[in-house]
Amino acid sequence: MTTTPRTALRLVMYLRVSTGGQLDGYGLDTQESDCRRWAKKHGHKVVKVCTDGAVSGKTADDERPGLTEALGIIAAGEADGILAPTLDRVARELTVQEAALSVIWAYGSRAFTVDHGEHVADDEDDPMRKFVRQVMGAAADLERGLIAKRLRNGRKTKAAAGGYAHGAPAYGQKAVDKELTEDDDEAAVLAQMRTWQAEGLSIRAITAKLNEAEIPTKRGGRWHPTTVNRLLSPDARAAARQQSAHARAAEREQTKRSRADRILHRLT
Repeated sequence: MTTTPRTALRLVMYLRVSTGGQLDGYGLDTQESDCRRWAKKHGHKVVKVCTDGAVSGKTADDERPGLTEALGIIAAGEADGILAPTLDRVARELTVQEAALSVIWAYGSRAFTVDHGEHVADDEDDPMRKFVRQVMGAAADLERGLIAKRLRNGRKTKAAAGGYAHGAPAYGQKAVDKELTEDDDEAAVLAQMRTWQAEGLSIRAITAKLNEAEIPTKRGGRWHPTTVNRLLSPDARAAARQQSAHARAAEREQTKRSRADRILHRLT
């Protein structure tokens, strides 16, 4: 562990919690307490606390306002360095980690974490320093990927067994203690919709009846024919799921391209 000098420094504190809730229970309050305790112990002053709530550690720095703010404070000379609980709170993806550190060091500032002390800038005469840091960063990146994979596999296994895996429950159902159960009120409405359909009413006629009776949708809004059709037609439901899957895939690809474009812009 690096020994931190006793010279008092102005530090900007950076804290982050991940998307989808805190899997490790290391919330913002605990992170801040750990950082303040460390700063007090080593005689440093925290001049600003910057946070990113529910932001993935693989997200690029320019998509994280808290990290961007912290780096801006350092660039403006208003702080002598950055303090985070751990380096993987700054970033779990190695490329984001190294980009953030390069900005900090480029302005002559310093990087500290509670669990390590100072992360000293790279030195051509000490290549092992950079190697060890990047290996640790790659390990954090791998851990993130393994956690995500376990979660995906768990959801798939649960869904295959007929359990409630994720997402909003379908109309007629509700989640209780992470398990699906029937919503009596919605189930009654769904049964009435099927009765109307059996009597020969069209989808538009059923939609009109629901709205006339002021029966709310799952989200409390008005009914539309496409929504009613998805509930009453298995083929329509399957098509809607497929369309949503394509839309999510396209969004992921667009995000990757946007990040690549930003990196290319920086390089040029």
